[in-house]
Amino acid sequence: MKNVTDSFVSLGHWPSAGSFGFNTDIFATNPINLSVVLGVLIFFGKGVLSDLLDNRKQRILSTIRNSEELRGGAIEQLEKARARLRKVEIEADEFRVNGYSEIEREKSNLINAAYENLERLENYKNESIHFEQQRAMNQVRQRVFQQALQGALETLNSYLNSELHLRTISANIGMLGTMKNITD
Repeated sequence: MKNVTDSFVSLGHWPSAGSFGFNTDIFATNPINLSVVLGVLIFFGKGVLSDLLDNRKQRILSTIRNSEELRGGAIEQLEKARARLRKVEIEADEFRVNGYSEIEREKSNLINAAYENLERLENYKNESIHFEQQRAMNQVRQRVFQQALQGALETLNSYLNSELHLRTISANIGMLGTMKNITD
């Protein structure tokens, strides 16, 4: 009990509570000052801070919404581009197939035209050969006929006298004239 009475007695030595003074004890005054400043900041800054945080939250949500809209638009454009790509690939395949068939058709047309040209050239060659053979045969006939005629004339000239010779020539000229009239 003595301790309790001693503590009341010691209270009597404290300065009176109603007086103000400058407290130089940093460890005793700093936590009090900090708690007062923090309390004032929390009380008055709570509204400002919540407004700032709400504004920031709204901007973030707006940015997220805009990003989602842009993402949706980008996905839509991507799907359109993919559809166009598929369409272009299909058209390219059709052009490729049509191009190959067109190439094959042109190739067969060229081959057929080449065969036709070769056949015409072969026919022309055969006709030329036949014509040249006919011409050569005619030339040979003419030479044989000329040589036979010349041989006959030489034989006749050696056996005939001038009077018989003149009668034979006249007869031959008459026959040639008759043949000429028949051919005309």
